[in-house]
Amino acid sequence: MDASELVQKIQNFLEKVYLEKLLEQVRLGDKHLIVDFANLAKFDVEIADMLLDQPDEVLKAGEIAVNHIDLGVETTNFALRFINLPQSNYLMIRNIRSKHLKKLFCFEGVVRQKSDVRPQVTAARFECPSCGNVLPILQLDNKFKEPTRCSCGRKGKFRLLSKELVDAQGIVLEEVPEQLEGGEQPKRINVFLKNDLVSPLGEKKTNPGTKIKVCGSVKEIPIITKSGVQSTRFDLLTEANSVETIEEDFSDINIDAKEMEQIKELSKDPLLFQKIVRSIAPSIYGHEKIKESLALQLVGGVRKARGGGVVIRGDIHILLVGDPGAGKSQMLKRVIFVAPKARYVTGKGASGAGLTASVVKDEFLQGWSLEAGALVLANKGLCCIDELDKMSKEDTWAMHEALEQQSVSISKANIQATLRAETTVLAAANPKYGRFDPYDTVANQINLAPTLINRFDLIFPIKDLPDVRKDEKMARFILEIHKENIGEPEIETKLLRKYFAYARQNIRPKLSDSAVDALEEYYIKMRSQAIGQGSKSVPISARQLEGLIRLSEANAKLRLSDSVTKEDAERAINLLDFCLRQVAFDEESGTFDIDRIATDVPASQRNKLILVKEILAELENQLGKTIPIEDVVKKAEEKGLSESETEDIIQKLKRGGDIFEPRRGFISRI
Repeated sequence: MDASELVQKIQNFLEKVYLEKLLEQVRLGDKHLIVDFANLAKFDVEIADMLLDQPDEVLKAGEIAVNHIDLGVETTNFALRFINLPQSNYLMIRNIRSKHLKKLFCFEGVVRQKSDVRPQVTAARFECPSCGNVLPILQLDNKFKEPTRCSCGRKGKFRLLSKELVDAQGIVLEEVPEQLEGGEQPKRINVFLKNDLVSPLGEKKTNPGTKIKVCGSVKEIPIITKSGVQSTRFDLLTEANSVETIEEDFSDINIDAKEMEQIKELSKDPLLFQKIVRSIAPSIYGHEKIKESLALQLVGGVRKARGGGVVIRGDIHILLVGDPGAGKSQMLKRVIFVAPKARYVTGKGASGAGLTASVVKDEFLQGWSLEAGALVLANKGLCCIDELDKMSKEDTWAMHEALEQQSVSISKANIQATLRAETTVLAAANPKYGRFDPYDTVANQINLAPTLINRFDLIFPIKDLPDVRKDEKMARFILEIHKENIGEPEIETKLLRKYFAYARQNIRPKLSDSAVDALEEYYIKMRSQAIGQGSKSVPISARQLEGLIRLSEANAKLRLSDSVTKEDAERAINLLDFCLRQVAFDEESGTFDIDRIATDVPASQRNKLILVKEILAELENQLGKTIPIEDVVKKAEEKGLSESETEDIIQKLKRGGDIFEPRRGFISRI
């Protein structure tokens, strides 16, 4: 097919099928048109085949064809962007070979890095100083080309008249991990974007961490060796024709009218909570409270930005600490399917930099660039961290800022940046000795930094204790699943996902007076317990009250309601109370003590420490600097401390550097 015939055919196709859209694009001032490949194949199979084999020629002909159509304005450099290529033209990055060069293919992958947008020369016009001849030169290579000679015989020293520039940008696309087989390392390819693909709107599509589908032709670029000679090996580059996002976060999900009806109908169901709880992880027996909290976590509370730059997070963080084989990882994996945008990382396989952000040497710009970690990539989504206790202490410290302030600050290699990490975190860990000790308190067995634990709104200990009736039911449940392959969710996953996305995106409930009263009453009741007991323990802190507000809002969101009622507040209080009873209950005093998880020393222990310190001060006034240990023990026994407890506390004070032993059997305060 010769060029003029090709242009004519494409012109006919555009006039018949896409004229309205074309006029609309021109009216908006856009210089591109998205064309469905299926429509082109229906209209003319020959051109469709030619597009796949010789994309450059067809795209150039398309540009000329648009110029020929009378659109009322002049259109130059108008691009046709093709989507929905046939399945046979989908290619994995690892399978690109030399036979694929200069043909049109589709790749899926995750954006790993992205360079800045910079102008690039496409054509330049030169003037010959001798005869005034104007020479246009197309700039297709990486090197800027000048004319070698003019028709009048002049060589070199031509004057540059003008040059055409387009916006260009490079991104690195990496294979999607789900498509790989075990042991394969994901391969990468450079993708070159230009013109409208790097417009501010298109820019959002290609942020690092986004999953995209790129259609484009594969080109080879020469590699120049260090000595300046061209190598026999070539590098690969994909020149993108169209870019689409695949993985949406909560804000990108499209809900059509029929699904909207189903969502509204579901929200009016009186058994809504039970249905959602049963659909969260249908293949895991029991754990209703945990499943309920996971549903609340997926819709989240309301993020509030106050004047003066104060932001109160709306995300609910949950920590599951449990015996091995209790189904924690299974729950995490299931939640990833239900949440629209989720990342899964696991203990030893994650470092502090991998969770937050790292600074890497940039191949594109020869400088340093930021590579976002899991918490940043899951912005406005969910990040599941398994085996949290296996991470080193230094690495978990990196999470502090991300959990509470919802940002990640980096100051390395002359890069100072603050990245947004509005991420909900669901973490799972094992107890300190691998399994819970039934005779010790739960708080003593969670082997994590207290400051980190304190940032989780809900902490669930999952104990696996033998119990004949429960074990019977569980065994029956597991065997039935294996036998009949049941365990399908009541609400199908696709609808459930859209339900959570809609609730998260569009519902912003406000606290009603009755809910405020219920929350206030619970908070004051809990705080006053300590005053009544006369102990110095802190039963519950303001952080827990904020957690309660978030949980109440999430309950209202789950019902798609605009107001948080008293019932919502009570549900939230029940959940928090359930967690606190297991984690922060102090058996000695019979009260709640948040310090069991918020600091290293529980209040009852701290009160004893204070008591021994007071005794030491008193004895120092009577006996002078050196105090016999016997006297301290005797005094402490009068005040209700046993000998072993006193000796433990003296050892602790010694280790802490508060006292020392000048000679055996005597101590002195420092």
